[in-house]
Amino acid sequence: MTPDPLHLAMTRRQFFRRSTAGVALGIPALAGLLSQDGLAAEARDPKTGGLAGFPDLAPKAKRVIFLHQSGAPSQIELFDYKPKLRELQGKELPDSVRNGQRITGMTSGQSSFPVAAPIFNFRQAGQSGAWISELLPHTAKIADDVTLIKTVYTEAINHDPAITFIQTGFQQPGRPSMGAWVSYGLGSENQNLPAFVVLISQANALNPDQPLFSRLWGNGFLPSKFQGVKFRSSGDPVLYLSNPPGISPLTRRRMLDGIAKLNGMLAADYGDPEIETRVAQYEMAYRMQTSVPELTDLSKEPGSTFELYGEDARKPGTYAANCLLARRMAERGVRFIQLYHRGWDQHNDLPRDIALQCQGVDQASAGLVQDLKQRGMLEDTLVIWGGEFGRTVYCQGKLSATNYGRDHHPRCFTMWMAGGGTKRGVSIGQTDDYCYNIVEDPVHIHDIQATVLNCLGIDHTKLTYKFQGRYFRLTDIAGNVVTKALA
Repeated sequence: MTPDPLHLAMTRRQFFRRSTAGVALGIPALAGLLSQDGLAAEARDPKTGGLAGFPDLAPKAKRVIFLHQSGAPSQIELFDYKPKLRELQGKELPDSVRNGQRITGMTSGQSSFPVAAPIFNFRQAGQSGAWISELLPHTAKIADDVTLIKTVYTEAINHDPAITFIQTGFQQPGRPSMGAWVSYGLGSENQNLPAFVVLISQANALNPDQPLFSRLWGNGFLPSKFQGVKFRSSGDPVLYLSNPPGISPLTRRRMLDGIAKLNGMLAADYGDPEIETRVAQYEMAYRMQTSVPELTDLSKEPGSTFELYGEDARKPGTYAANCLLARRMAERGVRFIQLYHRGWDQHNDLPRDIALQCQGVDQASAGLVQDLKQRGMLEDTLVIWGGEFGRTVYCQGKLSATNYGRDHHPRCFTMWMAGGGTKRGVSIGQTDDYCYNIVEDPVHIHDIQATVLNCLGIDHTKLTYKFQGRYFRLTDIAGNVVTKALA
């Protein structure tokens, strides 16, 4: 007799449910197992779908726009002004500064580590007097609206673990992304759009990009409805959103109703929360058929909008267009908007490629902050700009007067934040004259994450999820709120 495939695939939960002592043993045992794995029914806010009791602090921000610069921009060329480097040009980096730091395989074979001073000039900007590179003239205009954090650091020295760390709080894959945690804790203000959306733009630089992986916006061990939804720049913004040929809206509605009934029966039988997630995602997709086309239609934006973000904002898929879409999503209540812009990994030809990258992102990044401000939205929208680590002061490869490259540098790099309860026009932290080590106010990746959650009204130590017998959180077992960054 051929075994029943359902019995072959039976889980512990199903076993207890179907056991002869199902009423006496199965239901209590199942409830216990579910609660152990964080899958038991949780009290949720009926309006937002967020966890009851969150936010548990006074929120300053309602939403986050994270402008991640994938590949790691050089803080030395952009934000961390070190005039003494001109005097040190070509000289060997002292061992006392490097202090035995491990380096990547790309420069570990070099016999010399000469200092490469940036060839670009810096100017003081705004009333704050922040030193900003000539490569970022538009960012200089918002200097009084941002908090510059010059002393962010990480343990990861290569891209994959570093970007995984800043997005999920752990260097190895498998943990929920920051957007998934926020979606899980706070839910959404708009039931017709996802709480967590991802937008990707390609490099302006000429050298190859670093890859990006969907797990960077994944749900990890959280229910899959909290993962990020990636929007595309061509065709349907979201895959399979449109009805297939020959399927009318009424037919689709009837199909979804029928599938929901079948899934409801399965959910009652198996107790698998992913079945309920599937039903919810089908319904979300149905509602998005109306909301997404309206969201992505920029034809009604006035000419002044494109003057603010730059003409590239008219081209779908560009960084500027994605920044404009981020503002439109923020207006419509999307909770966490994650932008990735590729192309910052400048091991060689740095002067050429960093200039191209800045041309692609400078105006749109500043335009987003200005746009939110003029609409009265900057106060409750947290904007973050930065990469996964910094770049070395020493040259990778051959150093010349006009060309050089920089390797990965986890010990210090710069990020900026604007709005959402952060201070305006301040700089936090100091690095040494070589921009190699932190000398004042170190800010760890977990501190950045704790601060983001704090701005949203979440105590980072309390937003947890029990999985495999342990309570997990975004900041793992570390993290301190950067109080100097908060207004």
